[in-house]
Amino acid sequence: MSRNSHNSGLLQRLAETGRERVSFTLDGESLDALVGDTVLTAVLTHRATLRHTEFSGQARAGFCLMGACQDCWISTESGARLRACSTFVQADMRLLTQAESAS
Repeated sequence: MSRNSHNSGLLQRLAETGRERVSFTLDGESLDALVGDTVLTAVLTHRATLRHTEFSGQARAGFCLMGACQDCWISTESGARLRACSTFVQADMRLLTQAESAS
């Protein structure tokens, strides 16, 4: 998987490493994930956080991991919001970690 030396992923993949790779873009950076990964998994294998909350600026990395807590919302470049923990990453997905960046 691609990793920047300045970005350390929160998650480390230990199993299922043979699945097909899929490319996506996060904040303009080309990254890859494995088919079947959620967006949250895809992001956290490359970064330590998913986003910063719009209320306090605190770093967030998901909380419940099952779509109940509202903590993992991110946006597509087109402005659509999605829950990173329950949305599967797709080829050529273009994601932004801050909703206001999509406007």
